[in-house]
Amino acid sequence: MQVAVVTFDGFNELDSFIASALINRCRKDGLQAFITTPTPVVTSMNGVEVTGQRPMEFVTGADAVLIGSGVKTRDVVADDRLLSTLPLDPSRQLIGSQCSGALVLARLGLLTGMPACTDLKSRSHVEACGVTVLDAPFHAEGNIATAGGCLASQYLAAWVITRMLGENAARDVIGYVAPVGENQETVERAMRATHTGRLVQR
Repeated sequence: MQVAVVTFDGFNELDSFIASALINRCRKDGLQAFITTPTPVVTSMNGVEVTGQRPMEFVTGADAVLIGSGVKTRDVVADDRLLSTLPLDPSRQLIGSQCSGALVLARLGLLTGMPACTDLKSRSHVEACGVTVLDAPFHAEGNIATAGGCLASQYLAAWVITRMLGENAARDVIGYVAPVGENQETVERAMRATHTGRLVQR
């Protein structure tokens, strides 16, 4: 089971790295995430250069695809050539977005008829696409999920792990990385967010 964490130039480190790091704690169970980039090297919003682990072609065969956010997302959605490298299929893939990544899903027509979560700065741009934005950190319907706020990336990762390996696997991962002394409340918060966020099934 493979997850493409799509990471564009100008990316937010928290969004891509938290999700991929949490999912990769399940490698022994056959679930692995890869930083997937449109160019061999991308530079984060804070100047960190990262070599992609997989090219964009990897997206087509991935079991799950998470679209990260960044300061250049509006440039991404204005680039038809770049968007054409994202032939996403919610009938066979789990698809998620983090913060401004919701703009990409909206541009691809994947948020039609469903609300979404995004960050505060991206909210007006997502709403301009005709999407209702929720005051919540996570929402999922069927195989599509959106998360809002950098640290909500833990919820996106927990959703993927739960859907692919079961809730116990997600609880183990979140519990391991939680702040010491706050393990149980962190796990329960993540489970509560991802469960209440998928009340509606497509």
